[in-house]
Amino acid sequence: MDLAIPDMALVVLIGASGSGKSTFARKHFAPTQVLSSDFFRGLVADDENDQTASADAFDALHYVAGKRLRAGRVTVVDATNVQREVRAQLVKLAREHHVLPVAIVLDLPESVCVERNAARPDRDFGAHVVRRHRTLLRKSLSGLAREGFRRVHVLRGQSEVDEARIVIEPLRTDLRGETGPFDVIGDVHGCRAELEDLLAELGYELERDADGRAVGARHPAGRRAVFVGDLVDRGPDTPGVLRLVMGMVEAGTAYAVCGNHEQKLVRALDGRKVTVAHGLGESLAQLEAETPEFRAAVRDFCDGLLAHYVLDGGRLVVAHAGLPERYHGRASGAVRSFALYGDTTGETDEYGLPVRYPWATEYRGAAMVLYGHTPTPEAEWVNNTMCLDTGVVFGGKLTALRYPERAVVSVPARKVWYEPARPLGAFTREPDSLELTDVLGRRVVETGYGEVSVRAEQAAAALEVMSRYAVDPRSLWYLPPTMTPPPTHRDGDLLEHPAEAFADYLDQGVREVLCEEKHMGSRAVVLARRDGTGVVHTRTGRAFFPSDDLLPRIADAVTAAGLWSELDTDWLLLDTEIMPWNVKAAELIKDQYAAVGAAAGSVLPAAVSALSAASARGVDVSDLLERTRGRADNAVAFRAAYRGYCGGPVRIAPFQVLASAAATYHTTPHLWHLSVADRLVDADPDLFAPTRRLAVDTADADSVAAGVAWWTELTSAGGEGMVVKPAANLLMRGKRPVQPGIKVRGPEYLRIIYGPDYRDEANLARLRERQLGHKRSLAQREYVLGLAGLDRLVRGEPLWRVHECVFAVLALESDPVDPRL
Repeated sequence: MDLAIPDMALVVLIGASGSGKSTFARKHFAPTQVLSSDFFRGLVADDENDQTASADAFDALHYVAGKRLRAGRVTVVDATNVQREVRAQLVKLAREHHVLPVAIVLDLPESVCVERNAARPDRDFGAHVVRRHRTLLRKSLSGLAREGFRRVHVLRGQSEVDEARIVIEPLRTDLRGETGPFDVIGDVHGCRAELEDLLAELGYELERDADGRAVGARHPAGRRAVFVGDLVDRGPDTPGVLRLVMGMVEAGTAYAVCGNHEQKLVRALDGRKVTVAHGLGESLAQLEAETPEFRAAVRDFCDGLLAHYVLDGGRLVVAHAGLPERYHGRASGAVRSFALYGDTTGETDEYGLPVRYPWATEYRGAAMVLYGHTPTPEAEWVNNTMCLDTGVVFGGKLTALRYPERAVVSVPARKVWYEPARPLGAFTREPDSLELTDVLGRRVVETGYGEVSVRAEQAAAALEVMSRYAVDPRSLWYLPPTMTPPPTHRDGDLLEHPAEAFADYLDQGVREVLCEEKHMGSRAVVLARRDGTGVVHTRTGRAFFPSDDLLPRIADAVTAAGLWSELDTDWLLLDTEIMPWNVKAAELIKDQYAAVGAAAGSVLPAAVSALSAASARGVDVSDLLERTRGRADNAVAFRAAYRGYCGGPVRIAPFQVLASAAATYHTTPHLWHLSVADRLVDADPDLFAPTRRLAVDTADADSVAAGVAWWTELTSAGGEGMVVKPAANLLMRGKRPVQPGIKVRGPEYLRIIYGPDYRDEANLARLRERQLGHKRSLAQREYVLGLAGLDRLVRGEPLWRVHECVFAVLALESDPVDPRL
């Protein structure tokens, strides 16, 4: 005897004392799934039979049950539950968490219950208690469904109890096992011709009946369509749309969720009282010309549509009006109502239409949510959600999103079929507008290269920096990622060495790498426009320096290099290093490095002199004198190291073309980027500095040795070091990119970072225990955010979509990470 239990259900066991509920629960459910009233009495009163503790016990039980239901876990309440008011609280709890309440009734003879209680030493009540329970149970049986229980299983007698088997059934909305690929199609509203156009554009092959009517469609690659509802009303051919979609659903080549117009059509077809408006009259008139059999099929099809689907392991949710995360995969009247209608303020706008809460602007869920319902001129991403209703029936477009490719495909309406009550573009957001709700609070940014989470406190810290120090956000399109050092070198007196960088990339499956000279300056992003305007900003979005004179020179160099026409653009976004170091870091050098150098230069020579005099007098200070001389030498080297990077004219070393109006370039090999940089150097060698480079095969010992020798040459001559990058640029390892670059810094540069005496044995031993895991993770997350922002920029998405990624990078930078790494 199978007892079907919906997934995520609240299971309420009902039966008189002694009916075997606890035994039944232990047999069919995991111990963690069962919440026993006796157990909770024991928790609060140290006595499972203390009936005076029942109120507190049930209060605790309901609290724990709520936590489990919120997490979507099957929860079983083991108590007598024979009183209606007790069950009402449990049904209410299930509804609050949008799960289905299920009743399992153990209806055993009174004599059996009395006998069992008598055999238990902890049960000292008489048969009259069981008799009262049985009376209450009998009165309840016929009304359990009316109380709100979605399923009621009654087991009469011990044989049925013994034969029972629990079967957990997935909810009908649960299509997590269906992984796609899908083509999710927006509101059709009776526009059959446009639907056929869109399916053809998506690559589907239409199937027609003997009368030439489209009755199905199939994709040769096995893709399936998912319709977001509102197939009917307003348009010229609601029966034609339904005939096609019903055929696809029946053949398994499509899914469809219910829209508010389908629900209203069912009520009208059932003869119930409805207001014939918003295109319903057109649908009814068109269906009247069809056969009774077809109308009956339409009624059954629309009535059977579910309010939402959860697909692809929970990564995709489709609902007509959208769905907040707390409702995903849940079942309740509130969930269905939101999925069909959204959430309104109760007010109407100047066109007499309901004002809706902008739920998508507050959405922070990991699942992509695709929906329709409220027409918009363009399908745009909002916090990993997209409205696909682009108003085809109002003369707009019929739109689909290819999933998982995230490609938008649209076909134009053949005409205005229905005049909208509100203009299609009314109240749409200006593309360059920015709002606090775009960035505040916890959020998950879908980058196309994986998801990146931003905590609320990180966003608050970023807002402080952005609002007080950043350049105009209309020109702030990209922030570069932090860069990670290689795994720590363990031999000799070096902390970083190229061998670890080469081995790291080889472990990631990358053989061809490019070593680029690391300029000792400050990272800068240059936005250069053909007209000589633009902006130069730091990697945290601050204005680099007054650049009004610099930007025209950059534009002239780009012109001389022939890049405006070659790249078909009037702007370029460049990743660069600006030298000398003191252009931006003057205060840092003065207040930190120079102060340390000056103090050491004043104190240590005097200490050496005093110790030398003491030694000459016969005092044994040889060890201390040797250490002090070493520290004095280190201080001299320290001052020479930072002074070597200061002074001279301003020069820019570009090393990557980030984007232009026509394209992004993160899949273009790094040698191409450096060739563009070389052309800028040739155009203005006084402004632009070249970047030396060397190709290395990480699997070839001779090539690796050449890379090590080149790094040694660079650093011995006073260079900072080099950056090792995959030669091909963006490379994926599974669903994540490999590290975009690993910096290998020379020993004298690290003296600036870690202090004059960092190469002493004791200091090196401590520094070799530095933790790099968080830094590496941060570099990858910031990298994919940057790529996503550039992709959105070039696709022409609104500024706030681009800025979402920029802001997220700055938010991640607020995390405490050792700045010396």
